[in-house]
Amino acid sequence: MRGQVIPLTVKEFEIFALLILNPKRVFTYEMLLELVWHEDYSYYSRKAINNHVSNLRKKIRIAPDLPEYVKSVYGIGYKFDI
Repeated sequence: MRGQVIPLTVKEFEIFALLILNPKRVFTYEMLLELVWHEDYSYYSRKAINNHVSNLRKKIRIAPDLPEYVKSVYGIGYKFDI
């Protein structure tokens, strides 16, 4: 996996970039919609964000026994944590 290019969609890349450039900072669903989609929270659902994050996690997962770096903050949003 190391050294390989991982194909991401535009939204997956934007979410990942936002999270890794701000490690340990929690981004709420509202913040992600505003910063990535440039839309109000009412326009998209949490499910859309959850789907993109789920796909992103699958793509960047190096090994099943390693921890996930994109962490859920229950009921709030997501953060990147090493």
